[in-house]
Amino acid sequence: MHVPDGFINAPTSAVTGVVAAGAVALSLRGARRELDERTAPLAGLVAAFIFAVQMLNFPVAAGTSGHLLGGALAAILVGPFTGVLCVSVVLLMQGILFADGGLTALGVNITDMAIVTTVVAYAVFRGLLRVLPRKRRSVTVASFVAALLSVPAAAVAFTLIYAVGGTTDVSLGKVATAMVGVHVLIGIGEAVITALTVGAVIAVRPDLVHGARGLGQRLKLRVNGDLVDVPAAAPAPVAARTSRRTLWISGLVASLALAGFVSFYASSSPDGLEKVAHDQGIDRKAQRHASDGSPLAGYGVKDVGNARLSGGLAGVIGVGVTVVAGSAVFWTVRRRRTADVSPASTSVSAGA
Repeated sequence: MHVPDGFINAPTSAVTGVVAAGAVALSLRGARRELDERTAPLAGLVAAFIFAVQMLNFPVAAGTSGHLLGGALAAILVGPFTGVLCVSVVLLMQGILFADGGLTALGVNITDMAIVTTVVAYAVFRGLLRVLPRKRRSVTVASFVAALLSVPAAAVAFTLIYAVGGTTDVSLGKVATAMVGVHVLIGIGEAVITALTVGAVIAVRPDLVHGARGLGQRLKLRVNGDLVDVPAAAPAPVAARTSRRTLWISGLVASLALAGFVSFYASSSPDGLEKVAHDQGIDRKAQRHASDGSPLAGYGVKDVGNARLSGGLAGVIGVGVTVVAGSAVFWTVRRRRTADVSPASTSVSAGA
C-alpha cells in the first residue's frame, strides 16, 4: 500500500500533504489525553513492532503478497490519536531510510495508511464494543473485525485519491475492483495479526490496552420494575501478569527477531498495490525514489554481500531507529501533558 513517487500528481500530493499535516497536528494534541507515564513507552514499542511486522509479506493470491498496515493495531493498543502518530512515524522512517513509499507521496501514504485505517478501525471497534458483551474476549473479536475492514477501506481511499490525481489514464472501475478484491484478502491477514497481538497484550496487561478500558461489567439493580446501573465504584486494581518493563523488553526482542530473522522468509511477491499498479498500468509514470541510493534502500545494508545478513541488519536498524524516534515523540507529548496539568497551571486556572 506504500504509494511511490509519480503515481499521484503534484497538486493532489500537496493537498494530501496538508491533510496529513493537519491530522498529525491534531493527533499530537489528542495524544496528550491518551498517553501517560505507563502508556508512552508502549506507544514507541508499538511503532517499532508495526515496522517489524510490515517486513513480513505473506502470500494472499497467485503472485501477490500483503503485509500489516497497522492502523487498527495501534489505535486499539494506544488510542486513535496516538495510533495515527505511530503509523506516521513508521512511514517517515521507511520513506527516508529505506526508500519505501515516495517522499512526495508521503502525504498520500499518511492519509491512506495512517489516517483512514486508524479512523475506520477505531470507529468499527468502538461500535462493536457497544453491542458485544463487556468482556476481554470481545476486545479481541472487535479487533479482528476492525482490522479486517480497515484494509479495504484504505484501498477505496487510494482509488479515490487516484481518481482525483492519478498520472495515468486507466479504468477506475477496474482499479477499484482489483484494489478492493486483493485487499480484502490482505485484510484477513491484518485481522489475524491484530487480534493475536491485542489478545496477547490484554492477557498479561489489560490495563495498558487503550481499547480495553472500562470493560468491567456494570452491576444493575431493579428499581420499580426497571433495571438501572449501580453507581460506579472506584475501579479495582488490575492484576498484572508481567511488569511494564518485562512487556516492553519482550516486545522489543520480538520485533528485532521478526525484522532481523523472520523477515528473510517473507514472501518476495509484489504486494497488493504493486500488483494492481503493474496489471492496470498505474506504474507507467512511477519515479525513482529520492532515497534510492541510501545505505539502507530496499531493506538491505549497502556493501553487505550476504542477502540474509544484509536484510537482517537493515531490519534491526529499522526497529532501533523507529523505537527511538517514536519514543522521543511520545515522551515529548507526555511531558507536554504533564506541563498542562502541573500545579502551577491548575492554580492559575483556579484563580481565574
